[in-house]
Amino acid sequence: MKLLFLACLSPPTGNRTTAERISGYIQSSGHVCILRDIAEFKSSSQVSDLITEEKFEAVLMIHLYKGGRLLLDSSVPYGVIFGGTDINEDIKDEKKREVMGVVLQESRFLVAFTDQMKKIAELHWPFASSKIHVQPQVPRYGQKPPNAITLQFQGVVTKPCAKFSWGEFLQNSGVQCKNIDPYIFLLVCGLRQVKDPLFLVDAFSAWHKKEPRVHLIIIGPEVDAPFTQQVEAKVKSAFGVYLVSEKPQEELHAAMRDSFAVVNSSISEGMSSTILEAMDLNVPVLARNIPGNRAIVKHKNTGLLFFDPPLPGEYQLLQKRFKTAGNMREFIELSKRLISDTYLKESIVAKAKEYVEKHHSWNTERETYWKLTANLL
Repeated sequence: MKLLFLACLSPPTGNRTTAERISGYIQSSGHVCILRDIAEFKSSSQVSDLITEEKFEAVLMIHLYKGGRLLLDSSVPYGVIFGGTDINEDIKDEKKREVMGVVLQESRFLVAFTDQMKKIAELHWPFASSKIHVQPQVPRYGQKPPNAITLQFQGVVTKPCAKFSWGEFLQNSGVQCKNIDPYIFLLVCGLRQVKDPLFLVDAFSAWHKKEPRVHLIIIGPEVDAPFTQQVEAKVKSAFGVYLVSEKPQEELHAAMRDSFAVVNSSISEGMSSTILEAMDLNVPVLARNIPGNRAIVKHKNTGLLFFDPPLPGEYQLLQKRFKTAGNMREFIELSKRLISDTYLKESIVAKAKEYVEKHHSWNTERETYWKLTANLL
């Protein structure tokens, strides 16, 4: 079968990583799978023409609205993978929700990363319940999944760079830590509003003034250029907070492994690969208390959750309304406890490692997409 796979591929995003991994599964089962960026197409007729010209027999896509609206004129079978913002954000827009409903109705199957995502979709489109399969994400592994032999024996695979120098990384990041061992909190994300990398900057800056050993490093690619400029300006005026450009996957894994903790401050998540990778690397996670994060982080068990917001709406409104001193104090207090309570840290790390090995298997994910792809035949 020749299959077209539509997803957000540029700039680097979690959806791109997911698409590349799943595309690898499909091709390993003997099908031809061609990845194309949703941004290349302005209308559904362009996609329809491509399908006809290239003789695609089926389509797979990530993101119910961004991808789905391009298939309204399609005559071939297709399947949908929820992206995260489609179910958490776009569903609140009446026009987008209407389009997504049509796409759901015509799709052969749908994939949700979490039970919560499935429940939200079922609430709005009860008729689609039997089509929705829950398949948790798995962590990234460089540019491609591990080989079949590795898959038989291990679930999650991370691969830190063997030649990575932690001291050099800190120096290049701008961290000054003469004669003291720093506590490095690493926030890994693409620089865009939904990841909300500025959420903790003020609180962390104030904490660093009192405790110079704590540092926050924000690392990731530029996704939204104007927003990136805001982040750069904010970080320049902060203390103990640093902005680092994206690194190759193996170097990023090494930096995560050597950090004290990994932070997630997103307003919305489908399922964070970074959190799963941190768990696999035996690094504790502090994550914002949102549905996507709660699906994999159990408070004081497999990680720590901070800030319990209402359902997210407009990003700017949410930031202004809920960025209060109390919310900031919660993150700082949890971080301080993680530093002082060695038993808590070791317990979280051990349980998180056990959880990710049990529930986020490459082999299980591969089998799921093999079976679902067969439904498109």
